Amino acid sequence: MFVSANNKMTQIHRVAILIPLVVSTSAVVSTIFVHALAVGATVKFVRHEIRRGRAGTSFWIDFAIVALTMLFVLVAHLIEIALWAVLFVVVGEFSEFATAYYHSAVNYTTLGYGDLIMTPSWRLLGPLEAANGAVMFGVSTAMIFTVILRVTQARFADLR
Repeated sequence: MFVSANNKMTQIHRVAILIPLVVSTSAVVSTIFVHALAVGATVKFVRHEIRRGRAGTSFWIDFAIVALTMLFVLVAHLIEIALWAVLFVVVGEFSEFATAYYHSAVNYTTLGYGDLIMTPSWRLLGPLEAANGAVMFGVSTAMIFTVILRVTQARFADLR
């Protein structure tokens, strides 16, 4: 459909709302599950290190604990990006997983290059994924901060 505006032809696209909202729910729930697994693994790992008396014994051990936590988080995010990429392939936005994964990573991280644009029918998935990624990065930041706090408290008695 074309509409004349100041003698210029502007194409109007109908952007779907309900179907992308419903479809994206599966991706959001999946990312929450993946992140919950990462948080659970991190909590179990850090508690184990504290109970064994390793946390707080040296800079390098504390560094390793924090680095492994960051690795857990990174792997969780990469899996979550892949889940969104699979969704993009399933709904027919991309035929190749690699392209879908790249687009997903750009959305999830809120980088927003805009070099790949989805069709109006599924365009809403982009900002929904960005919102999901922002929330998950917030959870990750809180988790990493908490781990740093715990190993610091284990190392310095005056900070407990």
